[in-house]
Amino acid sequence: MGREFELKYAADEGAFASLQDRYRDLTPIAMETTYYDTPDARLSPLRWTLRRRMENGQSVCTLKTPLPDGSRGEWEARCPDILSGIDALCAIGAPRELLVLTAGGVTEVCAARFTRLAGMIEGEDFTAELALDRGVLLGGGRELPFTEVEVELKSGSEEAAVAFARQLAAEFGLKPELKSKYRRALDLARER
Repeated sequence: MGREFELKYAADEGAFASLQDRYRDLTPIAMETTYYDTPDARLSPLRWTLRRRMENGQSVCTLKTPLPDGSRGEWEARCPDILSGIDALCAIGAPRELLVLTAGGVTEVCAARFTRLAGMIEGEDFTAELALDRGVLLGGGRELPFTEVEVELKSGSEEAAVAFARQLAAEFGLKPELKSKYRRALDLARER
């Protein structure tokens, strides 16, 4: 299992443009994400996120689960579709309960389509991926535009990564984004 520790911020267009100008060597990745749940919505109450994402045309299936410290457990597998992805995720250590929960199938519940500009940031005590995301959340036949910034710790000190993220937030006027893309798209699908 991978452990995901990230900080996420909403960014207005001006801040987003300024960040692009500062970090010019970020690599663009076209992202098309479909989020799934069971027909009777058994994953959402557990706060499990099951998705298939096309990343520059490559299919990656992911399961994220909450951990007691507030971070997320994360498993990823390259698979052509979500059903083979579920098997592959469990084979690499995702909770086997996923197989039981999804035995009756899964259904698409919402989606996101965006471009990510990503690159590694090497700090004194940490390495993190900086991601600038711009696109739309899709749910219930509606679209909601978004621009956000993510700092995801890859190695080293959580405290140093948090300090870096907070410095970016202060300098560029970023606001903490407490909900994931999935939760915001799900709210859109449920008309919240």
